[in-house]
Amino acid sequence: MIATTQRLQLDKLTLADAPFVFKLVNEPGWIKFIGDRGIRNLKDAENYIINGPQKSYADFGFGLFKVSLLDGTPIGMCGLLQRDYLDHPDIGFAFLAEFTGKGYALEAANATMTYARDKLGQKTIMATTLPENEKSISLLEKIGLRFVKLTKTSVDGPEVKLFSN
Repeated sequence: MIATTQRLQLDKLTLADAPFVFKLVNEPGWIKFIGDRGIRNLKDAENYIINGPQKSYADFGFGLFKVSLLDGTPIGMCGLLQRDYLDHPDIGFAFLAEFTGKGYALEAANATMTYARDKLGQKTIMATTLPENEKSISLLEKIGLRFVKLTKTSVDGPEVKLFSN
């Protein structure tokens, strides 16, 4: 277990989480603000877990974590990513639509920031989001990140807002 809060627990993703991951990455909010990852079946979801979060755990010691209610119900992902275009880890999060607006993302993001600082020794955390993603921008500001500049994640990618603490 990575962290426990008053209402949540954060754990590493395993292949058993493929059905949850399949549902989450195909949510309209994920596709709109994060992008279509082409995950069309459970095998694709397993490959995403292996080549994404699990590879990141092995390579960097962190990654996206499953966020669950204390009863074990998975509700989202929150964690750190090491992006090629950033000098420091990037906090990312996404939640199933039925669990948004309840403060879970803020609770998980605060736990992730504490984990990054206290367990991983990370002093600087960054984040990127589309300029129109007002809910994410608000959450990033609540966890102490501030807008730095507009940038692109790739030559032909969309312009994003870069945040840092």
